[in-house]
Amino acid sequence: MLAQTLTGLTVAILATDGFEQSELTEPRKALDDAGATTRVVAPRRGALRGWHQKDWASEPVVVDETLDEVDPEEFDALVLPGGVMNPDALRIQPKAVAFVKAFFDAGKPVAAICHGPWTIIESGAARGRRMTSWPSLRTDLENAQARWVDEPVVVDGNLVTSRKPDDLPVFNRELIRVFGHAVANARRGASVASDSGG
Repeated sequence: MLAQTLTGLTVAILATDGFEQSELTEPRKALDDAGATTRVVAPRRGALRGWHQKDWASEPVVVDETLDEVDPEEFDALVLPGGVMNPDALRIQPKAVAFVKAFFDAGKPVAAICHGPWTIIESGAARGRRMTSWPSLRTDLENAQARWVDEPVVVDGNLVTSRKPDDLPVFNRELIRVFGHAVANARRGASVASDSGG
């Protein structure tokens, strides 16, 4: 099994108000515990309010940087939490969609859960992918020419998707594994470049 160390990996977590609390905090904790550096990126500064089941969560999440302040090249991977309000707001913001698209264009790993794939659809990156999501997104994903399946976690290349908070244990396991492969490949590439004098 791949050593679960993500030391040196910088991960963006893109969110705005109305994210599902556990779908941001639990993947973030798993990444932090594995040695990654996580930064919450949002359209605005301040603190974001998450949603916990049927009400607002009591613990706000502080924004580390805004979309205006960051370059996708600063990050090695991306996490897209769900919640209905959060991705619905992000997918109509051109800067958020461009941010997501940049990760796919660069071949970097992305993990999305629940309603998180809405932003992937908007970026044009769902086409041809095998994915899962909250069930109500099935038609949206199929219309975007993705192949939707009802499974707790789906890995398609560098893309990890899950359906709901109940899937977080397997979602976190697979995102650590996939992001870990990205770290290993980047280190191998850097080593080869160094050995060849590049």
